[in-house]
Amino acid sequence: MHVVASLGADEDLIAIDRVFLHERTGSVALRSLAASGRRVADPGRVFAVTDHIVDTLPGRTGTRVPGGSAFLEATREETRKAGIRLFDVEDPDQGIVHVISPELAIVLPGATLVCPDSHSCSQGAFGALAWGIGSTEAEHAMATGTLRVTRPKTMRVRFTGRPGPGVTAKDMALALIAAHGAGGGKGHAIEFAGEAVSALDLEGRLTLCNMAAEFGAMTAFIAPDETVFAYLKGRRYAPTGPGWEKALAAWRALVTDPGAVFDREIVIDAGTITPMVSWGVSPQQSAPITTCVPAAPGPESAVERALDYMGLVPGQPLIGTPIDAAFIGSCTNSRIADLRRVAAIVQGRHVAPGIAAIIVPGSSAVRRAAEAEGLDRIFTEAGFDWRMSGCSLCFYAGGDGFAPGARVISSTNRNFEGRQGPGVRTHIASPETVAASALAGAIADPRDWAPRADTGARELAAGAEAR
Repeated sequence: MHVVASLGADEDLIAIDRVFLHERTGSVALRSLAASGRRVADPGRVFAVTDHIVDTLPGRTGTRVPGGSAFLEATREETRKAGIRLFDVEDPDQGIVHVISPELAIVLPGATLVCPDSHSCSQGAFGALAWGIGSTEAEHAMATGTLRVTRPKTMRVRFTGRPGPGVTAKDMALALIAAHGAGGGKGHAIEFAGEAVSALDLEGRLTLCNMAAEFGAMTAFIAPDETVFAYLKGRRYAPTGPGWEKALAAWRALVTDPGAVFDREIVIDAGTITPMVSWGVSPQQSAPITTCVPAAPGPESAVERALDYMGLVPGQPLIGTPIDAAFIGSCTNSRIADLRRVAAIVQGRHVAPGIAAIIVPGSSAVRRAAEAEGLDRIFTEAGFDWRMSGCSLCFYAGGDGFAPGARVISSTNRNFEGRQGPGVRTHIASPETVAASALAGAIADPRDWAPRADTGARELAAGAEAR
């Protein structure tokens, strides 16, 4: 049990098992904590990483963001003073926080994990209670090992059936958000369940829980199963020896009781979902890739404003919309399974002329694994720019960015105005859709770009599924 004390009808003080910091907010929290005369109660439960503003070009030494070096140096200084483990730029375990935490088994089933980042809910894929907090809350969690939490409402989202060819966890998430709105999960803790969810690999589950932030949820989770346990066994911070067997017995009990009642339930037939792509400036403004841009219901509507920004017109087919760039990366879709499926599509093919195509692995471990399998050669031969790990072009912080007015298809989680640079028009989609679009030079259906048998890509794809 994590409840330390009940604070009323809907509030509890709960124990926090892990705190993760990144360089944009971590040093601020640590300095503020020190200034208050307090210290980190248990440095062994706190981890920090440089990921949000680090340079991802080969040979990097720091950041390209104006003023970013101050954040990096402050993070190094404060974590050193506090005795906190920092995964810095040159560390072999460096990467995006929500990627390296699972890789190292810092997140575990049943654990509570917080981070000053809205996509911390990704890690609920392991049956953990993980959510984003502010810097002040991070201070409190580090100083006391606890946080005051308002009990969220409960929601279960069940994906029944099996998705069709070319449909990924990203498409499942976009279909949910498009149908129920970007605020559909507001104030809720969501359990993702159903046959289609159980069939997902860990990477797909992380993608699904990641996008709960775009659904407005406080957090999301999936009941841990044998897929989770097999993934965690033997990793750096996982229990060992008798501790592993004891943990396993506890983790297997982390399932929803039969007949449990939720405040809200949503059921979606995964077999009805097709590859999705956003057309507007919110993830809820997404549609099946085979459809057309919707009509605005009236003047000055949100749809009309979105279409004006995106440079689209009602009735325009989504497929065939020309793009300027393609980006594969972020905490949503930058893991090794994502990259294997991308490689299966692009092997033996080439990015369309004039398209800037970039792949940024989610961690240094993902980069090493991809290079060991030869995926990097497939990418570079196809015309992709292969980079170091980090958040990179998921968001614009004044360093790397696309040209104003550029149309980008991206495997990231947000398509807000200016998200990837001032005036940049972003379409979010699965890595497979991004890869197919890079090859076509326009938004493309990944089902039309199946792996080519004459290049061995089908075997690559089959191997990825087997793994």
